[in-house]
Amino acid sequence: MGPKAKKSGSKKKKVTKAERLKLLQEEEERRLKEEEEARLKYEKEEMERLEIQRIEKEKWNRLEAKDLERRNEELEELYLLERCFPEAEKLKQETRMLSQWKHYIQCDGSPDPSIAQEMNTFISLWKEKTNETFEEVIEKSKVVLNLIEKLKFILLETPPCDLQDKNIIQYQESILQLQELLHLKFNVATEILLRQASTLADLDSGNMEKVIKDENVTLYVWANLKKNPRHRSVRFSETQIGFEIPRILATSDIAVRLLHTHYDHVSALHPVSTPSKEHTSSVTELVKDDVENVEKAISKEVEEESKQQEKQSHLIQEEKLKVEEEQDDIEVKMSSAEEESEAIKCELEMKVLSETVSAAQLLLVENSSEKPDFFENDMVDLFQFTTLGGVYHLDILELPPQCKPVKGWMIVEILKEGLQKYTYPPETTEDFETENAFPPIEVTLEVHENVIFFENPMVVRWDAEGKHWRTDGISNVSYKPNERLITFSLDTFGPVTLIQDAHINMPYQSWELRPLDVNKVLLTVTTVFTEIQIQIKENLCMLSSVKLKDKKHISILEGTWMTPIPFIIALKEAGLNIFPTRYSHFYVVINNKARMNLSKFNVVPLVEVKAYRQMALLSSTFAFGWSKWNLLCNSTKVVFKVREHLPEECTENPNWALLMFSGDRAQRLKIKEESEAFSEALKEETEFHSTLYHMVRDFASKEAMEKVRSSNCQFVNSVCHMLLSTRLLSYS
Repeated sequence: MGPKAKKSGSKKKKVTKAERLKLLQEEEERRLKEEEEARLKYEKEEMERLEIQRIEKEKWNRLEAKDLERRNEELEELYLLERCFPEAEKLKQETRMLSQWKHYIQCDGSPDPSIAQEMNTFISLWKEKTNETFEEVIEKSKVVLNLIEKLKFILLETPPCDLQDKNIIQYQESILQLQELLHLKFNVATEILLRQASTLADLDSGNMEKVIKDENVTLYVWANLKKNPRHRSVRFSETQIGFEIPRILATSDIAVRLLHTHYDHVSALHPVSTPSKEHTSSVTELVKDDVENVEKAISKEVEEESKQQEKQSHLIQEEKLKVEEEQDDIEVKMSSAEEESEAIKCELEMKVLSETVSAAQLLLVENSSEKPDFFENDMVDLFQFTTLGGVYHLDILELPPQCKPVKGWMIVEILKEGLQKYTYPPETTEDFETENAFPPIEVTLEVHENVIFFENPMVVRWDAEGKHWRTDGISNVSYKPNERLITFSLDTFGPVTLIQDAHINMPYQSWELRPLDVNKVLLTVTTVFTEIQIQIKENLCMLSSVKLKDKKHISILEGTWMTPIPFIIALKEAGLNIFPTRYSHFYVVINNKARMNLSKFNVVPLVEVKAYRQMALLSSTFAFGWSKWNLLCNSTKVVFKVREHLPEECTENPNWALLMFSGDRAQRLKIKEESEAFSEALKEETEFHSTLYHMVRDFASKEAMEKVRSSNCQFVNSVCHMLLSTRLLSYS
């Protein structure tokens, strides 16, 4: 039974050779069939893909050809629109000349800061004045600070091409002379005040304390008349501002002065940037030559025509009436030729001015290829950090001889060498018992109320020998932001200041430029710490609001309209720095628009300048915004959002278009801000254009384009200057 069952089972499983071959054959046929189908499908798909690619390529070529065909026409139209920039510069020049004339006819005794002779006379006359009180010096300081400010604005506002080296040196020397003289006057006034210390002594403590406050200067001075070894804590006017002095000072004939100047006259002046004049000067010379040639040609033509008419008139002297008519013709022709000459001359002058403006604009986005000189560990790099809130001049002074009443007279010994500083610690310490006789002095200062620190301020001291700020010699720093008080220990007295990272608000997180009204826009820049809103109208800017961590911050600058350059300086001095310098790319992680091709400034910066100029032209009607794709596109191109701004529209979900611009070509992108990947593909049914103006015209209303064409030239220029100064496309 067993063997039979086994046999029948083995029969059931056995497959014949023929069947096995048949199965293999069927399988092979099926595989070949699938492969053939796959091949045919791939070939079909590849043909379809190549066909689509061919169609797309043809379409792209047609669009490129169309763009090239109308490029000259579009660029000519843009050139006419961009005449607003030289026109605005011409108005600025007229304003500068008018202000000089107003100053001249005003005759108020103050010098014209641009005239060296007047400045030298002013400085000499003030040097000769003696015995001025601190209050009198403070009053005079308002005139001096105004002159310094005017000189700085001349250096900043005059187009670099118009600044001569000798003038730059003259203005900077005047600034330094005024700064030094002002500080000298404060020292002399302090000495005069300290001579009267005994007559001004406090009844309770027996020592003198004096506080003088002004908008630009605050003086705190304390004279140690009693020399009480237990009186070591000096606090001014019931505030926390003051010092903790060691025993050696508490028993010495000294005065302690804290002179807080709300400005910084200690740091070295920044060098004035001037463009490489090769390109600009060559173009300017060519244009100037054109002007001269045209003038010569027209005057020659007029002269020849006049001579010809004279010959004819001599031949027919008897016909007096005819002669008179011909003379009238000559006058008309000469007049029209002169008008034509004047028109061409004016046109070419505008061309020169246009080149000057373009060179100045390019300078604003130029990146230095070399990092500033190497700084030691304790030295402060003022390209990386900025001083804020002014300078605190901390001095220990030797108490001068006191006034003494004698028979109704006040007699005082005046030391020939003037106000003397007390050396602390002394140069030789052998006469003193302990090593700890000269510990660091604890100082408590008040941070200027109009300055914003986004992080705890750093305290630095001035090195008079090395002429730079240093971080060493300062310890135990603590900051109370609510009370705005900073306390630290100082090894030796001298000028100190507070610094903050100059690029703390860079790179920006986002930005938006939005029209508010006719020739009025709102620029919003959002950073890690703050949101800054700036309004721009005509040739003026105004800080609209500052938000700190969703809380509104009240700034003294809010509501004050200023011209762009003073406005930018005021924002920087308030700690609201959103204005990169030519060295900023060494300190900020930014996108490759600013990093690319640093040695060839004529490539990428030119794209940036063109973008800002054309955005400014359109800003009266179109809103622009930050796009995340700007980081990912090619380094010679920029991407941003744009939309027509209509007053009645709802701005909750605005319909933005994405534009890509390379300086000579603008295109609308198919992708949206929410898309998953970047692509340069064109949006359906759109074309290339050579300018942003013609690009937006394709989808804008007629009313919008009419507003653009009638924009105020000063307004467009101010918007452009603010865009160039913030460099939103590189530092976002």
